[in-house]
Amino acid sequence: MHMADALLSPAVGLSMSAASVAAIGYAVSKIKKDEFSEKKIPIMGVAGAMIFAAQMIDFTIPATGSSGHIGGGIMLAGLLGGFPAFLAIAAVTIIQCLFFADGGLLALGANIFNLGVIPCLIIYPIVFKPFLKEEINAKRISIASILAVVAGLQLGAFSVVVMTTLSGITALPFATFVALMLPIHLIIGVIEGIITSAVLYYIYKIRPEIIETANTKERLRDVSIKKIVIIIAAVTLVLGGAVSLFASEYPDGLEWSIERTTEHSLGTETEIKAEGEIYDITANIQETTAILPDYEFANDPDNALGTSLSGIIGAAITFGLAAITGLVISTVKKQRTKDNT
Repeated sequence: MHMADALLSPAVGLSMSAASVAAIGYAVSKIKKDEFSEKKIPIMGVAGAMIFAAQMIDFTIPATGSSGHIGGGIMLAGLLGGFPAFLAIAAVTIIQCLFFADGGLLALGANIFNLGVIPCLIIYPIVFKPFLKEEINAKRISIASILAVVAGLQLGAFSVVVMTTLSGITALPFATFVALMLPIHLIIGVIEGIITSAVLYYIYKIRPEIIETANTKERLRDVSIKKIVIIIAAVTLVLGGAVSLFASEYPDGLEWSIERTTEHSLGTETEIKAEGEIYDITANIQETTAILPDYEFANDPDNALGTSLSGIIGAAITFGLAAITGLVISTVKKQRTKDNT
């Protein structure tokens, strides 16, 4: 559900960038020093990397001609807590945009908001977290995961429609666009919810303290996380380096909805394009920063090695950025606490 620049007016795009920057600042300010312990930082790094790799894998939605991929916000929040998860998703989205030209640069703030703010800062505390307050078991994790993921994707899909309407994209009339976006993302949400519940329950069975402390903000103490980190890292390599090669070639839920909305409103399938200086500037910046645009070699797009390298390199960069972010925040928080005592 990564929006392209052409779907947003400069005013809406810049406003959403400001909102996402503010959300990042808010998340940093709300994180307690114990949330980024020496044990949580590696988990944040490998989990963020796993989500990057997983988002490369589009799965076919039967009988629709569409596909979907996980967003990962609720899964990360279940592992890390809402604020750290949001920062990890923001890191994933920034890397996708700058290094792989996935989602527009003008739309980066909107994509961070839809993929990060909505699931991690809104849906997680309201829908997911209450289910795990008194008791954690397979049933509660499953219900919480499915409901939260579905709610997050529905709100995110609706947000996309609102943003395009506010941007004056007349090729995407509100009623038609929302009537396509919500049902297809409902299906995607159910599938992602099942995947999320399976992952979280598996980790809970191996190391319950990770899930417990994520939802209580307590410090993760006196437990070994080596096994979990190795498992997540191995899964990331398999997803990014191998499984990504078998991703569905059907358009994702957003692209599918756009195609059918324009067919309905204009009578033909039309690609939405944007013209203007700011769009040229953002496109040129991405062309400069993207090392593997669209997760492939620019001069050899049919080479499968490009996809595998994109998955591995992107996951590695995400791990580094997420881990460094956690380390810097933890260090600053601890120093401020020390200075105030």
